[in-house]
Amino acid sequence: MKILLAEDQAMVRGALAALLTLEGDFEVIQACDGDQALSLLKQQEFDLLLTDIEMPGLSGLELAQWCQNQAAPIKVIILTTFGRAGYIKRAIEAGVGGFLLKDAPSETLIQAINAVSRGKRIIDPELAIMAVGEQDPLNDKERRALRLASEGRSSAEIAASLFIAEGTVRNYLSEAIAKLNASNRIDAARIAKQKGWL
Repeated sequence: MKILLAEDQAMVRGALAALLTLEGDFEVIQACDGDQALSLLKQQEFDLLLTDIEMPGLSGLELAQWCQNQAAPIKVIILTTFGRAGYIKRAIEAGVGGFLLKDAPSETLIQAINAVSRGKRIIDPELAIMAVGEQDPLNDKERRALRLASEGRSSAEIAASLFIAEGTVRNYLSEAIAKLNASNRIDAARIAKQKGWL
């Protein structure tokens, strides 16, 4: 099985790759962030994407969405430190086959990879219950603008990055601030991150 492992922490990525190589008949290709992962997904065929959520560039959830939109969808397992309700809900909506926390035992990961490759869905029951929580009020455009704002980018930089007008960026950020009852864009990003909506 050919697996693309997307994880921005080098030590974690190396340990996971070594574990997978030892534990199963897996060929593991590594990506250090979301953008490199997308580039590899476009160049090569993979059976499964094993990805973190929070990474530079594209997030694991954005990668999962991309995988779902392909003619032959690639199976996806999210492996993260954060069991936030918003993340889990968005992962389920993106058609993710598995959602595991990084503190799960290694045999749980191997079992999940094998189960997801057979078309099963593996999500910790407690995490699945959490996903029923609050509704995410942000749309994708507001989320992208807010994510870039949380990285300290100016409206002009966000506009250039998203290929939209600066006024449109301000509108997206204003909408996000209002929806989250936040005092400013930094506060809005903090709230959205805590809820797993960013």
